[in-house]
Amino acid sequence: MDSATAVRDLLFTLLLKVGVASSIAALLARWNTFRRVLFTEERDPDQKLKLMLFMTPPLIVGVTLRLVGYPYQFADLSLEGAFLMGLLGGRVVGPIGGAIITIPALISHEWLAMPAASTAGLLGGLIRQAIPNKEDLWNFGPFTFLNIPKAVVRLLKKGQLSWEMAPLGVCVILELGRVALVQATKPKWLFAIHPQWDWWLVLTVIATLMSVAAPLKIWNNTRIEMNLERHQQLLLKARMDALSRQINPHFLFNTLNTVSALIRFDPDNARGVVLKLSNILRRLLRKHETFVPLREELEFIDDYLDIEVARFGRDNLDIIKQIDEETVEAFVPSMLLQPIVENCLKHGLAPKLDGGKIQLRTTNHDGRLHIEIEDNGVGISEEKMPHVYVEGIGLSNVRERLRVLYGADFHLQIESRPGQGTLIKIDIPELVSAMQTVG
Repeated sequence: MDSATAVRDLLFTLLLKVGVASSIAALLARWNTFRRVLFTEERDPDQKLKLMLFMTPPLIVGVTLRLVGYPYQFADLSLEGAFLMGLLGGRVVGPIGGAIITIPALISHEWLAMPAASTAGLLGGLIRQAIPNKEDLWNFGPFTFLNIPKAVVRLLKKGQLSWEMAPLGVCVILELGRVALVQATKPKWLFAIHPQWDWWLVLTVIATLMSVAAPLKIWNNTRIEMNLERHQQLLLKARMDALSRQINPHFLFNTLNTVSALIRFDPDNARGVVLKLSNILRRLLRKHETFVPLREELEFIDDYLDIEVARFGRDNLDIIKQIDEETVEAFVPSMLLQPIVENCLKHGLAPKLDGGKIQLRTTNHDGRLHIEIEDNGVGISEEKMPHVYVEGIGLSNVRERLRVLYGADFHLQIESRPGQGTLIKIDIPELVSAMQTVG
C-alpha cells in the first residue's frame, strides 16, 4: 500500500469498524433483558438463546451491508462478534452464533466465512471454559497489550498465567489467520479488510483487538455501575435489617432491664453498658460507609458482645479473640461481622442451657484476609445446612453483599457439626493500600 490516499482510507475504515462495534455494544447495554442475560455467569439454555438473539441481528446486518457495497467494509464484524459470543456465552453459543451471522456471506459464495466465524466462536468458548476465574474476562480492555511485559515477568518468576492475555493472543491469531486464508484461497471465499502482508496489517490487527475489547469495556463499566447501585440497595436493606434485628423493642427492653439490675449492685458496669448501647446506636444511625477498617468493625462487635455478656453473665458467655495486628487496618464491607455473630448467639448458643463461647480469628496471607467466627453451640443439622445460604437472613445477606462487591473473588464457607458448634470462614482480598489511597 503506497498511496497516501489508500492509507487514509484504511485508517478511516478501521476507525469506523471500532466505532460500529462500540455503538452496537452501547445500544445493547441499554436493554435491561440483555444486561440480565449478559451478567449472569451460569446460563441455562433459554438465556444462551436470548444472548444469541440479541447479538446476532446487528452482526448479520453488518455483514449484509458489507456485501451490498464496498464503502461498508467496516460493518463486517463476523469474526469479532463470534469470538465475543464465545467469550461470553461459551463453546456452544460462540460457534452457533458465528454460523448464523455469516449466513449472508455463505449465500454470496464466501465458503470459508462460516467455518472461520464458527472457529472464532469456539476459541472464545474454550477460553471461557479454561479461565478459572471468569472475572478475568472483564479485565481484557483496549490497552491490555501494554501489560504484556508484566505478564511475561509474572509467568517467568511465579509461573502464573495472566488470563486476560488469552483473548489478546487469539485476536491476533484470528486476524493473521484470516489474511493467510485469503492469500491461500480465492479472495471471494473469505473477506478481510486488508489481506496483505505488510506493515499496515498491524493497524488491522489493532482494530480487531479494539473491536473485541471496546464492547467488553463498555459492558464491564455498565456491570460495575449496576453492581454499585445494587450494593447501595443491599446496604440500605442490610442497615434496616440490622436495626430491626438488633435495635428492636426486645433488645432495648432486655438491655435496659440489665442496666436497671446492675445499677443496684454494680453501678460502674451499668454505666459501661449504657455507653456501649449509645455507641451501637450512634454507629447504626450515622451515615453508613461501604467499607470500613476491620478495626472499626471489631470495635462495634466488642460493644455488641459486651452487652450480651452483661446480660447472660461472664460464666455463660466466653469471647475469645485472636486478631492479627497486621489485619486491623484492612478494609472490609461495613456490617460484615455483626449478622454472623448474632446468628452464633441466637441460633448456636441461646438454645444451650450451659452457655458457650465464641471465637473470632483474623489472619492475612498472600494479599488475602481470612476471618473465622466459631461457636461451640448446638450446630446445624445436615438437613438444614443446604438452606442456610439461601434462607438464613444474616448469612444470605452477607453472601450477597460479598458477591456484589467482589464478584467471584471471595469465599464464604460454613462447617458445622450438630451438638459441637459451627465454624464460618470468610476469605476476601485484603484492601489496605488501595482504600487508603482513595481515602
